[in-house]
Amino acid sequence: MNKKVALILGSDSDLPVAAPAIKRLKALGIGFEAHVMSAHRTPAAAAEFAKNAASQGFGAIIAFAGKAAHLAGAMAANTVLPVIGVPVKSSTLDGLDALLATVQMPSGVPVATVAIDGGDNAALLAAQILAVSDGELMEKLAAMKDEMARGVAEKDKALAEKLAAL
Repeated sequence: MNKKVALILGSDSDLPVAAPAIKRLKALGIGFEAHVMSAHRTPAAAAEFAKNAASQGFGAIIAFAGKAAHLAGAMAANTVLPVIGVPVKSSTLDGLDALLATVQMPSGVPVATVAIDGGDNAALLAAQILAVSDGELMEKLAAMKDEMARGVAEKDKALAEKLAAL
C-alpha cells in the first residue's frame, strides 16, 4: 500500500500556503488528506491524529502554522512519522516568529523545516521521504529533477545568445 501525506493546517487561512503542496502531491500521484487542527485550540485532537497517523496509512505529516507555530512540534511529539513544518508568514514579524518556533525543537522531537511559506518544498520533501520505499515515486522525482536541469540549461543557452547579440 502506498503511503499518503497528512497536511495539517493551523487555520483555514493557511490554505494559500498549502495549495502548492496539494498541487505537487496531486501531480506526483501521492494521496493526501488535509485537516485544520490547532496546537493551542484543539490540542487533544491534534495529538490524537498524530498518534494514529501511521496506522491510518500516512507516511509523513506536513504542518502549516503561523505566529506561535507550535503545530509541527505538537505533531512530532505524538508520532514517530517524519514531520515537516511550514512556517506561515503572517502580519507578525513577516513569519520570522513562525520560522523560529518551528525550527527550534528540543532534542528528541525533530521537525524538518522548510522556508517560510514553502508549501511546495514541503510536499517535495515528503515525496522524497516516501520514495525511499517506493521505486515508482523515486523515478517520478528523478524525472522531475532532470526536467528542472534541462530548463536551466535552456535558460543558460538563451542567455548566451542574448549576450552574443549585445
